[in-house]
Amino acid sequence: MRKAKWRYLRTLVISVFCLAALLWLAVRQFGVSPEELLELFIAAGLAVLLVIALAGIAALLWVGLRKLLRGRRED
Repeated sequence: MRKAKWRYLRTLVISVFCLAALLWLAVRQFGVSPEELLELFIAAGLAVLLVIALAGIAALLWVGLRKLLRGRRED
């Protein structure tokens, strides 16, 4: 493997372990219930999906308006 790919893989593994440690700390140290963590994960996932959907709609509008305006210039 190339050096860049190894660096990417290492970063990915370290970040997953850090997230696991953070979750363990939240449950163990601060008494956050696993059900509450699940609710937070679901809310975060829905927020990410909403941002992706809004970005897709904006891109479609941008491309559609661009095609409309270019079509009028050629006439």
